[in-house]
Amino acid sequence: MAGHIQDRWYRTEKNADGKTVRVKTDRYGTGLRYRARYVGPDGTEKSKSFPDGKKRLAEKWLSAIETDMTRGQYTDPKSVRITFRQYAEKWLDSKTSSPMTRRELGRRLRLHVYPVLGSRPIGTFRPEHIRELLAALEAKPGVSASYTRNIFADVQSVLSAAVDDSLLSRNPCSARTVRRPKPDAHPVVPWVPAQVFAVRAALPERYQAMVDVGAGCGLRQGEVFGLAEDAIDVDGRTLHVVRQIKHVEGRPVFALPKGGKKRAVPLPSSVAEAVRAHIDAFKPAEITLPWDVPEGPKVSARLIFTAEQGGMVWRSNFNGKEWKPALAAAGLISEADDDGKYESAREHGMHALRHFYASALLDAGENIKAVSEYMGHADPALTLRVYAHLMPDSRERARHAIDAVLQRPSEGDHGPQTAH
Repeated sequence: MAGHIQDRWYRTEKNADGKTVRVKTDRYGTGLRYRARYVGPDGTEKSKSFPDGKKRLAEKWLSAIETDMTRGQYTDPKSVRITFRQYAEKWLDSKTSSPMTRRELGRRLRLHVYPVLGSRPIGTFRPEHIRELLAALEAKPGVSASYTRNIFADVQSVLSAAVDDSLLSRNPCSARTVRRPKPDAHPVVPWVPAQVFAVRAALPERYQAMVDVGAGCGLRQGEVFGLAEDAIDVDGRTLHVVRQIKHVEGRPVFALPKGGKKRAVPLPSSVAEAVRAHIDAFKPAEITLPWDVPEGPKVSARLIFTAEQGGMVWRSNFNGKEWKPALAAAGLISEADDDGKYESAREHGMHALRHFYASALLDAGENIKAVSEYMGHADPALTLRVYAHLMPDSRERARHAIDAVLQRPSEGDHGPQTAH
């Protein structure tokens, strides 16, 4: 049996004759008599108290603990005292992801998960509770399928940590009866070259080379804004993506590219020429920002793209005052209304240039692993999920490959001779 039973009403000691005798303690007759104690998987002592006359119940409890440990189903008894919200907030504070990521994750939990699951003890979670959450999200206006997937992934991560901490025996998100939300059925439709050229031409001259970098090297918007002179290799054939500008609680900071992954991207001659022409016309400016968080150390970089006033390019200003008017001029969205406001253009944001880049590489026969590497994706599986429908049809290639091997070279050749 795991652990032992302590009788808090008696203690054993030796008398004057050296014999072991039981002696009443100061607690005799008051409070819970038996204390079942054991050492948990984390190395700390756990216990539970039982009243007088319930020693057998204490023994059964310890025996059940031992069985759960043997089967890998052990959960810490304190898990019924810790709510999902209490555990999730502690888990969130310990995450090593960027402050911006933690802030967004915490926001999703507060808005969509805590109202449904926040007060439930972490050790009582069952698949039915996850199904309840998914049903609530599905009925909630304005919560898309892709956003629901993010929320589900957040809950799954919290409960996986609870399993690791022995507060939960298994993650209910992984149960067969829990159906993971499906992604939105809106496959990426990349721009055609004419649309890329039209948007470029409609932008002010100082921002036109951004299109070359986005469409020709697949950079994200924040990576384009954070591009500095040191990004271009000395031979002019490689672009090093080493930083981005992102906003943490509304304040701009320099940071590593998304996922903390630096990368080297092939630099086409056409893009290199466009960037050189831009630098000749608009000299790079040294910009100083905190690193990673607003309180971080100050870092300086000579940025290639700057605003008219000479400072960094602000995302909100650029998107509203430069990008959307260019989209309208290119015929991708409607002209501004009487109040000067443009319609939502999420699918035509600057990210559309990355989609164009991926589609161009795949259409040219580049392999998915290389495309994933150049785009800075976490792994090729992500690239495949997003862009698989853009890959050229392999069936014709398969036909040609087999024909090249099996096709008879002449009418007189009737194939391999039968072995005798």
